[in-house]
Amino acid sequence: MSGKKRRIALNTGGGDCPGLNAVIRAVVKRCVLQLEWEVIGIRDSFDGLIGPRMDLLELTPDVVAGGLTRGGTLLGSTNRGNPFDFDPTGEGKGQDLSGLVVERLNSLGCDGLIALGGDGTMAICNDLSERTGLKVIGVPKTIDNDLLGTDITFGFNSAVEFATLAVDRLHTTAESHHRVMVVEVMGRDAGFIALHAGVGGGADAILIPEVPFELSKVAEKILDRQVRGRHFSIVVVAEGAREKGGEQIHDGLAASGKTRLGGIGRYVADKLHRTTGIDARYTVLGHLQRGGIPTAFDRILATRLGNHAVDLAVDDMWNRLVVMRANKITDIPLADAVDATKSVSLDCDLVKAARGVGIVFGD
Repeated sequence: MSGKKRRIALNTGGGDCPGLNAVIRAVVKRCVLQLEWEVIGIRDSFDGLIGPRMDLLELTPDVVAGGLTRGGTLLGSTNRGNPFDFDPTGEGKGQDLSGLVVERLNSLGCDGLIALGGDGTMAICNDLSERTGLKVIGVPKTIDNDLLGTDITFGFNSAVEFATLAVDRLHTTAESHHRVMVVEVMGRDAGFIALHAGVGGGADAILIPEVPFELSKVAEKILDRQVRGRHFSIVVVAEGAREKGGEQIHDGLAASGKTRLGGIGRYVADKLHRTTGIDARYTVLGHLQRGGIPTAFDRILATRLGNHAVDLAVDDMWNRLVVMRANKITDIPLADAVDATKSVSLDCDLVKAARGVGIVFGD
């Protein structure tokens, strides 16, 4: 590579979350200021390589200035960015344009791609690596914290902080009006946000996808609190939670083509009201959990992950995923993170601690 200035491509895929710009900033500042490399941003996941004209952004320190604290992603993102099944209209007429992606990256003189994303983005990157030989380094991003191989993803802490603050605020109105407050949070099939926000916010019940629940058990908890003079209760429910013997509740299709989860908060509130006779209200936090500035924890984690991604590129160690394990930044084969998603272990210390302080899971 001597005599040739190295060039790295970078994109962000899937849902947005706090910390994406912080990773981009870390990669760009390290590459440009220390290594004198060039960084080319691809807009809207892989879409920027697929259209009639490439949609790119040269990433310089000036472009990423302020990115440490800025939410969202300056490159844009999409949930329909699969180049193996490119279907921007969602009509089920996908095309395999993976060859075009590789061709255009090669035409740009890129040595490889650093991709920021969750399980869907990492699966696409692994396929590109295995099927086309594209050199990829993945950086794990999702507020759901459900990506295999890493203890935590950036964006998760920011989502938990917001959800916990929401629970804190609902405590005061629940207590004032002697109500049951049900808070629906994101997470799809993983209950990490609900578990952490529920424990951090002092919830009385936490309902997660990993534990099919019986609402009679939650009602017992609420009524027991009434007897003890506690005339309000807080229930945190993950959007993918389901009643024992029942199915997850959906409210349509997402842009990705997956069914869109939603409605479990209303279902739980309505049923608890009928069961206990106590006024029950529900709040859906939704995309508020994705927005806003990243927490200090996520800013630091994003910076560490971005820096390690560049380390891997320097050493020509491709097809790896940057991860955090035991509070240390390291990396694993990209293929090790795409076979399944991570879920809450019912034997983990946080579940045990929650049960220890009297939080019920409906089981």
